[in-house]
Amino acid sequence: MTAVRADTPPRQDAAECGTALLDTLTGESLEWLERHAGFFHLPQHTTTTADPDLTLKPLGELAELSALIAARHPLPALRARARRLLDHAWRETREGAVFAELVRAEPQATYPVELYGSFARAGLRNAAAEELMRTTTALRGWRVARDDHTRTLAVLNAEARIGLRRHAAFDTVLAHTRLGVLPEPWTLECASAYGLTHDVFHLTDWGRCPGRLPAASAAYLRTWLPAWLESWLEEEVWDLAGELLAVTACLPKASGHPAAWRRLAAARTPDGALPERGEPLPAGAGAGEVFLHCYHSTLVLAFAGTLARTAARGGRAAAQDSEVIA
Repeated sequence: MTAVRADTPPRQDAAECGTALLDTLTGESLEWLERHAGFFHLPQHTTTTADPDLTLKPLGELAELSALIAARHPLPALRARARRLLDHAWRETREGAVFAELVRAEPQATYPVELYGSFARAGLRNAAAEELMRTTTALRGWRVARDDHTRTLAVLNAEARIGLRRHAAFDTVLAHTRLGVLPEPWTLECASAYGLTHDVFHLTDWGRCPGRLPAASAAYLRTWLPAWLESWLEEEVWDLAGELLAVTACLPKASGHPAAWRRLAAARTPDGALPERGEPLPAGAGAGEVFLHCYHSTLVLAFAGTLARTAARGGRAAAQDSEVIA
């Protein structure tokens, strides 16, 4: 599978980057994800020895972003499609029983709490898992400082979503992140750029509460994000470009970057997926390898399109911190 050439007209007329293009990109991304839902699958006996990047991580990302889309997109058909993906992810966890098993096996690990938090935010809960988490997150060892402050923000958000006591002050941890320090913009490279986008996502609850961004942080991002976006579009790092567009949708008075949306539209494969990067897959790549190369960036495209769509219709003002999917 190879990406569409930049000179190939996208299926949607992208001469005008408006709501129609955003809805097309979101809708076709969700269609691709639903056709490939079978790859968002946990083995029958999920253990802590399984590679979470190939099992739990994709499922958690599907839950996090499909829940947002199911709650916030203005089109009922796209909300329903996202809700089906969220329900699929919940069924794969055996309605949360997997998280109880993981916490029992590895009580010091944060990833079961982080992943379960995505479901809890959507109103999908498992009493046994939460009882165990109340115990393990109260241990002294849970409060040991972690080197990755952005990851700590994820843990703090999960604790709040589940209803657990936060083990540290969110603002204190945020102050040590890239979003808190606001370092020289030319020092940003690919790995730290992902950290910065996730600082924004954790602070704003994945775009639901953009008003939480401090004015200085918003001004910094509004000034420098266009240059970063153009740089990674030139390098054809489509996945990161999508995350930067999602961050843009959280900023007041920021450009919609229509040219960037058209670039991503043209970079998609004929079946509607957005590869993570512009380089082609090796010849003979199997369906599983294709999925791993495309699922995250395709999911991010649907997520960013939803945030941009809600921002365009005044969704920033309508954001509700207490929003839960029915």
